[in-house]
Amino acid sequence: MSDAGDHTDDADIDDEIEEELDELDELAGEDETDDEVDGNTITAGNARAVLDYLVRAVVDDPDSVEVEIEEGGRRPSLNVTVAPGDMGRVIGKRGRVATSIRTVTRSAAVRDGVEVDIEFLD
Repeated sequence: MSDAGDHTDDADIDDEIEEELDELDELAGEDETDDEVDGNTITAGNARAVLDYLVRAVVDDPDSVEVEIEEGGRRPSLNVTVAPGDMGRVIGKRGRVATSIRTVTRSAAVRDGVEVDIEFLD
């Protein structure tokens, strides 16, 4: 049984995610009003940045985290590799951490206008 004070509501979480995405946009030098598309854009750039940030926050060795974009098939795939001892931390009990990371990353991909698959590779 949980107390109502232990959890923030969904609106607060959505606001926090939106703020984090805005900060990532600022760090990347992106402007929300810039609707012009040029040939130098990174596919799923926001999603990749969010995924990298989340995985680095979970693992013991953040320097070993690598996120690669594989474009092929129906939609881009973001492949994550971590140090061998950190894979369990990324997956979590019953895959809950991995599922949460996938959910937040797919939400960030909406800002990129794409759907992505996220794979955690050994």
